[in-house]
Order: sequence, then C-alpha cells, then structure tokens
Amino acid sequence: MRVSINAIKEMKSKHEKIVMVTAYDYSTAKLVDEAGIPLILVGDSLGMVILGYDSTIPVTMDEMIHHTKAVVRGTKQAMVIGDMPFMTYQVSAEDALRNAARFMQEGGAQAIKLEGGVTVSATVKRIVDCGIPVMGHIGLTPQSVHQLGGHRVQGKTPEAAERLLKDAQALEQAGAFAVVLELVPAPLSKLISQKLGIPTIGIGAGSDCDGQVQVISDLLGLFSDFVPKHARQYAKLAGSIKTALGDYMTDVKAGKFPTAENTSTMDESLLEELARA
Repeated sequence: MRVSINAIKEMKSKHEKIVMVTAYDYSTAKLVDEAGIPLILVGDSLGMVILGYDSTIPVTMDEMIHHTKAVVRGTKQAMVIGDMPFMTYQVSAEDALRNAARFMQEGGAQAIKLEGGVTVSATVKRIVDCGIPVMGHIGLTPQSVHQLGGHRVQGKTPEAAERLLKDAQALEQAGAFAVVLELVPAPLSKLISQKLGIPTIGIGAGSDCDGQVQVISDLLGLFSDFVPKHARQYAKLAGSIKTALGDYMTDVKAGKFPTAENTSTMDESLLEELARA
C-alpha cells in the first residue's frame, strides 16, 4: 500500500522527519522504494540531469509523463509526485487541472507539485477540489530563475520574508498537503514550519523543516564537477562508474571478457552438419 497524504501529515504531528528524493527512471525508483523512502519527486530537474538542458524551462508535459510512468512502474510503496513543468499551470486553472489530471491518469502519479504561492493559490484550490493532491513550492523557484536573478537565497529582507510566509499560508489555505521551501534562510524556514499545519520539505532551507528533499544525482555523486552547497554526497558514484567502464574496456580489448562463464554452449555435432550443408 502506498504512502498517503494523511500519513505524511501525521509524520509532522509526530515530529517524524520526512524524507524525499528525486528519481527519473524505473531502476533508480525501485532502489529508492526498496530503501523505504516515502516520497519520490519526479522533478522537472530531469531536464538538466537526464536530458541535458541548461534549465528546467524546456521540459515538456510529455517528457514528464514519460519519466513519471517509469518511476511508478518501479515503485510499490512510495508516493510518486509529478512536477508540473513550466507554463503548464500558469495560463489558466483549466489548463492546470487538465495537466494535473494527465499526471494521475497517464503517469500514474499520486500527487503533483507546482511552484508559487499567493499567485497560484486559486489554481491549487481548483486542483485539490477535484481530488488531486498538491504539493507547493516556494522560495527559489527554478522555473522563475530568470526573474529572480539567478539561483539566490530568497526571503532575506523583511518584505521578502513576509511574502514567503504569506505564500506558504496561502498554499495551506488552498488545500496543499505540503510545501517545499528551497533556498530559504534557516530561521525563516523554522518560523514558516511552526506557523503551518502542513509539512514543510526543505532543500537548502535548514534542518528545522519537517523534511528534506535532494536531487538523487547530487546525493549519489553522479556529477563530479559541481556539488550544490545544500547537497551532501553520500556516495561518489561518478568515479566508481568511470573506473568500472575503464576496466570493462580493458578486459574486452585484452580478450579477458567474455569468458566461458559468460557464454552458452550447444551440441557441436549440429554445427558440423550445418557446416557440411
């Protein structure tokens, strides 16, 4: 049985930290699910870490649905959350509802996530009222990175901090079951977490959030050239993968792979008949 939004809310009431990671494919999602992590976000970050885009902005609904379906197939217990890509929910509430429904019907997701606070609260309410769980996302919102002037910490002035608190409260009032706080100063994240009845999930927002989310490529050390300040590499797989690939190439060139244990045999008398024919 999959993790429910009620179970996530109950974790906050019990002061039990909530863990979420991203996943974008069947094999990785299966490992995450087997590890017992309750929330998997199919983030539009796949645009950069999987598809090689410069930002999340070019990611389409079809791409998100494709990857969401793969993640759902690899999981049995985790709640899978589909990330609404750029301009799939901002034009109108009808567009937002239609695209959110695609995540549920076509992708098999159990919830969706979208960016914004007060400005999208009416849209969030519309989606929730139609039975689709919504996770909010405020602070540094990557789809608005050009407007925000780059990947910068948000909420450092009194005015900006007040806006973020109002954004978080608007999302709760609209029916969101949780809200991601990205690149928000730790003291402000603590205050928002205390003010809200729904869980906060932090990324670069300090340890006082109700939970944490990380991009799995950062967590596993799949990128060796850049590690965000908010991330911790729990493994350094990039080096291990390069070493394994190098060993494989060396063995193939030296005739050491494949060996007899990697191949199949047959009745060679059949080959003799075939050769004569």
